[in-house]
Amino acid sequence: MTLIKSISGIRGTIGGKPGDNLTPIDAVKFAASYGIWLKDYSQKDKLKVVIGRDARLSGEMIQNLVVSTLTGLGIDVIDLDLSTTPTVEIAVPLENADGGIILTASHNPKQWNALKLLNEKGEFLDAAQGAKILAIAEKEDFDFCEVDDLGNITRNDSYIDVHIDEVLKLSLVDADTIRKAKFKVVVDGVNSTGGIAIPRLLKELGVEVVELYCDPTGHFPHNPEPLKQHLTDICKLVVSEKADFGIVVDPDVDRLAFISNDGEMFGEEYTLVACADYVLGKTKGNTVSNLSSSRALRDITQKHGGTYEAAAVGEVNVVAKMKAKNAIIGGEGNGGIIYPESHYGRDSLVGTALFLMLMSERGGTVAELRAGYPSYFMSKKKIELTPGLDVDGILTAMAHKYGDEEISTIDGVKIDFPENWVHLRKSNTEPIIRIYTEAKSQTEADDLADKIIAEIKEVAGI
Repeated sequence: MTLIKSISGIRGTIGGKPGDNLTPIDAVKFAASYGIWLKDYSQKDKLKVVIGRDARLSGEMIQNLVVSTLTGLGIDVIDLDLSTTPTVEIAVPLENADGGIILTASHNPKQWNALKLLNEKGEFLDAAQGAKILAIAEKEDFDFCEVDDLGNITRNDSYIDVHIDEVLKLSLVDADTIRKAKFKVVVDGVNSTGGIAIPRLLKELGVEVVELYCDPTGHFPHNPEPLKQHLTDICKLVVSEKADFGIVVDPDVDRLAFISNDGEMFGEEYTLVACADYVLGKTKGNTVSNLSSSRALRDITQKHGGTYEAAAVGEVNVVAKMKAKNAIIGGEGNGGIIYPESHYGRDSLVGTALFLMLMSERGGTVAELRAGYPSYFMSKKKIELTPGLDVDGILTAMAHKYGDEEISTIDGVKIDFPENWVHLRKSNTEPIIRIYTEAKSQTEADDLADKIIAEIKEVAGI
């Protein structure tokens, strides 16, 4: 059982002892720390915070604890209840709120939950802000309000519809164009809030929807990370239903993956490539993704006359780089689309609409679209960390070993070879080292990953 405290929030497994897991005591402590930080940060007498959650089993319990804690600090709460990460992000500025908390452990299994923390723009906190909240939590110097000053709770369960309306308003989304294409799409909502939001968006766009695991019970029917090995059911259903393609989201709906019409994975990495291809074809500009994302985005950006840059892993880092480079679209290779015209957050609803526009205008099948993009294959592996392992020393040794290659150390170690690359980094959310590789064939990518893993084990003596 695990509790991970990081600048991006607090994440852990439900049950067990306080400080070791995400217990009710930990949820209250970190919600209070956020509230106290927000009071100091905003310098306002009266604050308002938006709260929303995915459908996981512990969500209602954590939600009640967080909402009660904030009101105990005199903060008003707008409770969206079942929602999505991007929905909460857009709700914060629309409500003129001072911050937001999303209760979700994203792609982690059902025993996990987390508090993801937002600022007044509906964007994730930066490292310095997160560090201040962790320091407040460490001191446990809390001062709650007297009874006449308690915050109020306003419940608003309409925000998924508001979110859909905001997507339909985007300048590059034309609902009539999509309706004319008469798409048929299978949706796997992994029994979380994507099962509410994505079918509702598709129906607004005139798409015939086949729902798979779209009942938001929180009982995930498969591992909720949208990877090929977890998606056998939807791959079969796309073919048997003769659908145009399939859509898969994670529990909080900030990661988006497509299944091609032939039942094969379109590739999580190519979600951003396809959406960027559409946007760049309409609007000249630059793109950003993280160091662990495919070279295909660089290739597509350059084809459209733009400039591509890589940021450190983590949405806050990608957003900072996008703002600095005035990127018109960006995101992460895990299926996260960030489209600034909407908001600076990964958003599967926005990504779905942009992809539907691309397919509506370009015609052909999704498999044909994928075949037309630069062909790269990625391997994503990991090494479990053991206590006492000198991870930084291992990464330094690997950088030194490959010192003659192009090296980036802004986030772990990325080694760019002429025909492939490898990125080694400590996970922010799990006690592991991630090993991402990319090459021109799956075999080559897997072989490179295995070679690097063997070298790491040799260096570490494990």
